[in-house]
Amino acid sequence: MSERNGVWLEDLTWQEAKARFDAGAVIVMPVGAASKAHGPHLPLGTDALTARALAQRLIERLPVVAAPVVGFGFYPAFTPFAGSQHLGADTFKAMVRELIGNFRAHGVRRIAILNTGVSTEKPLDEVAREVGEVAVLHMRLLGVGGEALLDNREGGHADERETSVMLALNPRGVRMDRLAPEGDFRTTAATGDATRASAFKGERLLDLRVDDMVAALVVRWPDAF
Repeated sequence: MSERNGVWLEDLTWQEAKARFDAGAVIVMPVGAASKAHGPHLPLGTDALTARALAQRLIERLPVVAAPVVGFGFYPAFTPFAGSQHLGADTFKAMVRELIGNFRAHGVRRIAILNTGVSTEKPLDEVAREVGEVAVLHMRLLGVGGEALLDNREGGHADERETSVMLALNPRGVRMDRLAPEGDFRTTAATGDATRASAFKGERLLDLRVDDMVAALVVRWPDAF
């Protein structure tokens, strides 16, 4: 397995992982809820699937090591909806801090967090400031050029953007008969107009987000690539 190719950490032996770490590889930690409400039309695992897909596309472009997706996080707004898993901010921060510490104990010095959530932005930024030398890539700020593809830019959750991405990644998981032109978050855990979503838009959004991730990492650690 060439060290010039990106890889999932879980696919390596511990000796192969050590070799990557010793060579200064960038470790990417994807963060995406394994179970969080996404309206009546998207599966609970939407964020985790998106996080893994983005990391997969990233390792196809850069020789980074993608850590397992962190599937639990700080999602207080979703606790009323069945199946949504939530950690308090302090617990979430402690978990991320410890995961980073584990990598550093193994000699890793270049760590990037790929965050797919919004409520997780603040606690992750706080951890990054506390531990230092950690890059945080927030998906909400990636691929903004794709906004021109959208018919309705309002929303923010299980909306045209997110539904489009899921149509690209897991079309069978989208309940097409439950798409709504306007979500009421209080009762549906969705906002925006999901009816305007398409797989084409989703593919372009994913590509543009990965382009921005690649650019950010290359600027941050040019000697790693």
